Amino acid sequence: MAVLRFATTPFLDQKPGTSGLRKKVTTFSQPHYLENFVQAIFNAVPALKGGLLVVGGDGRYFNDGAIQTLLRMAAANGVGKVIVGRHGLLSTPAASLLIRRHGAVGGIILSASHNPGGPEGDFGIKFNAANGGPAPERLTEAMHAASQVLQCFYCCDNQDIDLGSLGRSQLETMQVEVIDPVADYAGLMQTLVDFDAIRDWLRAGHRVRLDALHAVGGPYAVKLFEDLLGATLGSVRNAAPQADFAGEHPDPNPVHCAGLVAHMMGAGAADFAAAFDGDADRNMILGRGCVVTPSDSLAILAANARTLPQFRDGLPGVARSMPTSRAVDAVAARLGFDCYETPTGWKYFGNLLDAGRIALCGEESYGTGASHVREKDGIWAALAWLNLLAVRRQPVAEIVREHWASYGRHCYSRHDYEGLPLAAGEAVMATLRGKLAALPGQMVHGLQVSLADDFSYTDPVDGTVSGQQGIRVALADGSRAVFRLSGTGTEGATLRVYLERYLADVAQHAQPAQAALAEVARFAAQLGEIEAHTGRVRADVVT
Repeated sequence: MAVLRFATTPFLDQKPGTSGLRKKVTTFSQPHYLENFVQAIFNAVPALKGGLLVVGGDGRYFNDGAIQTLLRMAAANGVGKVIVGRHGLLSTPAASLLIRRHGAVGGIILSASHNPGGPEGDFGIKFNAANGGPAPERLTEAMHAASQVLQCFYCCDNQDIDLGSLGRSQLETMQVEVIDPVADYAGLMQTLVDFDAIRDWLRAGHRVRLDALHAVGGPYAVKLFEDLLGATLGSVRNAAPQADFAGEHPDPNPVHCAGLVAHMMGAGAADFAAAFDGDADRNMILGRGCVVTPSDSLAILAANARTLPQFRDGLPGVARSMPTSRAVDAVAARLGFDCYETPTGWKYFGNLLDAGRIALCGEESYGTGASHVREKDGIWAALAWLNLLAVRRQPVAEIVREHWASYGRHCYSRHDYEGLPLAAGEAVMATLRGKLAALPGQMVHGLQVSLADDFSYTDPVDGTVSGQQGIRVALADGSRAVFRLSGTGTEGATLRVYLERYLADVAQHAQPAQAALAEVARFAAQLGEIEAHTGRVRADVVT
């Protein structure tokens, strides 16, 4: 075997977003495209030379070949050791755990998360830092800078590594260790959640239904829910990871999991259900006749944190992304712990977790996590809810209703305008920014505005400032409209409009969320002049 130097030229579109670099498979399949970005990672993280690297992915199309290329390049760039999941599989939270547990310099995760897979689908690659969390902005900026001046990349000419067999092998001077992708993670979960209480709850006749959406969460869910907790065989559906996710969309929300929602709303529904996304970091929680919004899920877990062994001593604080509803804020205010509002992107929770300021965090985009890793964690969220059910001995819907009765209901919805020309999305944001200064205190489209700004975040730990993180418009009655251009898609732009309305009156809690939010939705559409700029009269996806 030999280390080879390949001449190359930069690609201008290799700027990582909030979750790494995501593009179409056809883009990554271009000669040198993957290699350039991987080399940029090695150039931007010199500590990888001689260091330990964790590697894995969600098993989507292009994953197998990309990992083999990555391993050859790691050896050529002098990495000391690579830990890789069997068959190249690792859920994103499991990768975070392995980085932290083994003291790795970092990890490279091959995933496009909840984006579609297959030959015409999406692919992604991101670097997680030594704390196990997504690379901070200064590091992703360094990677982008390195990619733009790249003149060559380095790769070995060896044969593919056998990733189907556990054990160690050698690649040049680099050791490759293939591990069981589930074992360490399953072991950790048993220290965080009361498995005995959940087993008792299941033995009492309760049923669960978990949907892995043909993605990497399947093996984790089977091991934990069926093998270790004793749920009925077959409780985990769509458990075998498939490169194209069986042609389905691996996004755990009511739109893309309509079959699961229909089951939970019909006769014979299970007592509890959850769905997980492509890399198992997102989750959707359901009960019989009830879909729990991610914002409510975070708030309810915070209010009941002491039911989990993980939080037996209480919470030092919680955090939510800015567009996420303020339901958890109400819990923090009453129970007396800190609540932080951060930009969208899990990396912003990392400093707060590392500093011990928070132990629980979440985003409205079906992400919930805690201090055990530095990523959102879908499997953990489902286990935490089962722990709560086992202690409270109440149905999910009853727990949600009692929470609303105690703290008020924060009706919430997200309206996505997908596949827009970037110029159209930017026109909406520019229109809003042009109106901000004049909005506070004014009656606008029949509603009084109390606050309007372009959200800027100063990290309380290191002082880093992140500006232009989304437009916030708060109304005098406690409602909100938030506007963002998303960075997780691969085609065009997605305008996300987040709607929130606070209902203190229990008599109003039973109304459908979209009906409760109708006036706020009209206000947001008119304020942003969305139809005029985009030609869209309604959102493509409403969750």
